[in-house]
Amino acid sequence: IPNSETLKKVSSLEVLDASGKQTRFGSFFEDQRVIVVFIRHFFCGLYVSQLSSEYEKLRKNFEEAQIDIVVVGCGEWQPIDNYSEITGFPPNKIFADPSLGVFHGLGMDVKTLARTPTGEKKASYITEGIVKGSLWSIWRALKNPSHIGKQGNFAQLGGEFILGPGNQCSFAHRMRHTEDHAEIQVLLENAGIQSISPTNN
Repeated sequence: IPNSETLKKVSSLEVLDASGKQTRFGSFFEDQRVIVVFIRHFFCGLYVSQLSSEYEKLRKNFEEAQIDIVVVGCGEWQPIDNYSEITGFPPNKIFADPSLGVFHGLGMDVKTLARTPTGEKKASYITEGIVKGSLWSIWRALKNPSHIGKQGNFAQLGGEFILGPGNQCSFAHRMRHTEDHAEIQVLLENAGIQSISPTNN
């Protein structure tokens, strides 16, 4: 779990939105809690696609819990709109950290192309959509050749954090290999989302 001093340092760093505009990372969690998902690159959208589906179903729960959610990639900002289109995740909640300042500041220093170790159970988002995920990666590259090289380092690992309000962290998960995002159910439970009853209209 990153301490307050670490969060104070990374909060001053800038990330880029879908138009290339700088946004201070700390602005996401100054006044509220936020789930921050750090992805490997913008040609891999399987995890975020499933996360987006859950977010849409539980949007009112997020609002009631007063918690936001954002995605940060290690590539340039140009692929963000396309990434949003394919994953269904709102473009205004996707950001880029091409300098890797926030990644490294939060301890995500590992670069590897290793997959799930032999004998270890694969994450559910992998087993439920591995073929679809592979096709998406190929489709993205072919549809937007200008984005090739801007997607981010394929070997850069990410993770998931629940930050705020202020410089505090209640959950931290750093990937150990390329198929090691936190289970979405675990992430939401740690955010207190599942404990809130859906609002009926």
